[in-house]
Order: sequence, then C-alpha cells, then structure tokens
Amino acid sequence: MFRIGGQKVPARTVLLIASDVILIVLGLILVTGIRFPHRAEFSDYLLVHHAVARFSLVVVVCILALYYNDLYDARVLRRHQDALIRLIQALGITFLALAIIYYLDPDLSLGRGIAALAAPTILGLALAWRWFLEGTSLVGTGAEKILLCGTGQTGITVVKEIIARPELNMKVIGFLDEEGRNIGGHLVNPGIIGAAADVEEIAVREKVDRVVLSLAERRGRMPVRQLLNLKFEGIGVDDAETIYESICGRIILENLSPSWLILNDGFRKPFWMVLAKRAIDVIVSIVLLLILWPIFLVVAAAIYIETGGPILFRQERTGMKGRPFEILKFRSMYQNAESNGPVWATNADTRVTKVGRLLRKCRLDEFPQLINVLRGEMSLVGPRPERPVFCAMLAEQIAFYNLRHYVRPGITGWAQIKYQYTASVQETKAKLEHDIFYVKHLSLLLDLVILFETAKVIVSGHGAK
Repeated sequence: MFRIGGQKVPARTVLLIASDVILIVLGLILVTGIRFPHRAEFSDYLLVHHAVARFSLVVVVCILALYYNDLYDARVLRRHQDALIRLIQALGITFLALAIIYYLDPDLSLGRGIAALAAPTILGLALAWRWFLEGTSLVGTGAEKILLCGTGQTGITVVKEIIARPELNMKVIGFLDEEGRNIGGHLVNPGIIGAAADVEEIAVREKVDRVVLSLAERRGRMPVRQLLNLKFEGIGVDDAETIYESICGRIILENLSPSWLILNDGFRKPFWMVLAKRAIDVIVSIVLLLILWPIFLVVAAAIYIETGGPILFRQERTGMKGRPFEILKFRSMYQNAESNGPVWATNADTRVTKVGRLLRKCRLDEFPQLINVLRGEMSLVGPRPERPVFCAMLAEQIAFYNLRHYVRPGITGWAQIKYQYTASVQETKAKLEHDIFYVKHLSLLLDLVILFETAKVIVSGHGAK
C-alpha cells in the first residue's frame, strides 16, 4: 500500500501515473520510428541526439499537466466527456510549455515532425487507456475485504467514505452488532450481519482481510481473544479512527484522547528533517522574492491607485508555540474594514476591494509572507496562522486546538488543499482535524505534495474568498 504522509494513495492512481509514463515513452518511440523508418536513422536519433533527456523532459511536463488538470481524480475519469476535454487541455498546455522551453533551449527540441506526430498519438493512447481502466476491473479484482466490529458512528462514517471512493479498492462485508440484537438491521449498505462475539467465525468464513473496530463502548464488549486469534492468523485489526485517518487525511477529534496522542506513532520530527525543512524555506523564499518582485511592484501600484496606502496589511497572528508575530499581506480590503471588531472572512465579503478580490483569487495577497518565512516566523507549509483573539476563543471550545502550534504556521497547508476557508467554529474543528494530521505526519514528501496542490489551487482560483 502506497502512502503519502500517512494517507493511502489508491492503487488505481499509482497504476495510472506509472502507465502514463510508459505510454508517453512508447508513443514517443513509436512516432520516432514513423519519422525515421530506416534503422540507421532511428538508432542515430535515439543514441546521438540525447533522446533520453528529450523524452524525460516531455514525460515530466506531460505528467504535471495531467496532474494539474485532475486527470488522476477518479471522479473526473468517470465522466468521459469531461475527461476528454481535460485531456485535450492538458496536452495543449504540455506542448505550449514545451514550445517555450524549446525556444529557450533549442537543443532540447524533439523536432517538428516528431512533435506533430506525438500530440495525437499520446492523446489517443492516454484516452484509450483511461477508458479501458474505467471499463474493466483490472485493479478492482482482489478488493480488500473489510469487516466492521461494532456499530459506532466513526465506523459508519468510514463505510460511507469507502462507498464514496471506489478507487480505494475496498469492499465492506458488513457490521457486527455489539450485543447481537439488531442482526439484519440497516445502517448503511451493507447492514448488520452478525454479533461482535462471533467476529472470528464470521471473519474466517467471509475471508476478510481486515477487521475494523468501531465499538460504541469497548469495556466488557471487545472480543479480545477472538481478535487476538485473527491477528495471529494474519488478518489485520485496526480501529475505525486509524482507517478514517488513512483514507481521509484527517484525525477525528470526537474520540481523541491524551493517551492516544501519547501512545500513537507519529508527531516525532527528526532534527535533520526540521533543519532540511528550514533550509528549503529559506532558499525557496529568496528565489521567489527575486523572481516575483516585478509582479509585486504592479500589485502595489494597483492597490495604491484604487484605495491609496498602505500597500501592506499587517496583523498580529499566533505562531509556533503560541508566540505572536506580525503577518504581512498585500492589503485586499478597504481601510478600517474591521472598525466594528474582528470577524471571519465570508463569501462575497463586501469589505474586499476590486483589486483585492483579484489578488485573493490568484492568492497573490499571501506572497509578502515570504518575508515572514525568511524571518523564521512562518514556513512555506504548515497550519495557517490564526489571530490571537480567535485562538483564545477556539482553544476554549475545541479540545486540542493548541496542538497546531507545535510547528511553524505556513503560507499554505494540508487543511488549505483538503478543506476550505473557515467561517464558524464547526468548520474550524474540521480544519483542525486536517492540521493535526499534518503535525502527526509532517514530512518533506508531504510538504512537496501540498505545494503541488497549492499551485493547482492558484491556477484554478478555487476556494478564494
């Protein structure tokens, strides 16, 4: 099972990415053979003209374009017309990007003849392979069989998530009732098929791969001996919270306890990783500031022309270990927008200026925080910093809220790509579940995934307020 930062990546997605790489390379070799039908010319092109480097560049650009057009999202692939449109867009972006690269460095070019043939070939191969996967059970065979021991709400939530995500390749056999009184009853499809006391017999009979514990009350009701037997027979035994965490990328707060936090794996940050993360923060921030300063001048001029100064918006936020700092943003609201007190941002916020709305859509208002990153007050990736007045309120209403302050706050974060802007305590609670997941599974690979997803959000403008 492939995971990124503790979240399960569907086997179908891994297969699709790997097969795309192979298909793109095969397509390029095929059109090269058509373009140079004689063996000598074909061999000369592949061996003398640095074909490996040229093909690798095409593969990288093409995979990124497919990724940013959501062509590894199972929900998109199930809509054939949408998938076709997105695939055409992705390949159009690929060849536009390659044209720019070839203009800057002509030695990397495939050649006009090969490029012209490669476009329809790769499009056809990628489209046919996706439709083939969608119409067959190539990855669907041998689905992991799951048996729910207990009828707790977390288990019900897990089953709903599994049903909604067929790409996870998991099949729920049914629920086992704690007291064995409601056999045949309906929770979600499937329903209750037996009693928790019979978990060993049912698990063996149904040939399940994993038993998931979702007991509403564990004291005196957990069939310990049967579960131990199953464990030693090689059948996985996990609690519903762990499964939910791996497939949803968030940690349920309802049943979270200090003992779980103490005994659970994760939450450990090796010194080398902290050092590497900080080095990446500094290097990337300096590079981006050097590249983007002309855009910053244009943004500053636009803000000043519309509403005058100040250009930058400064506000106190809560940083790592609860230390306050002053965050920097391009001002996107009218002056004195919070004269009546602090409030959460909402959709169609009337306090936002015309320039500010554009800045928020493109996330350009956030880029001055690169200075906060250089100061060591923030990181490129981490939980978004909140205002002290809201932190104090939320810490009183939401258990474990301050756990998010054990890492540096970020310009972007796991909650930003997985959830949305929050405008209520309930939404903040859901966002915190993502933040705690990030704190637990913090890694350089997870940071890289978040940065890639953030770039997609910036390009699409999704979720701006």
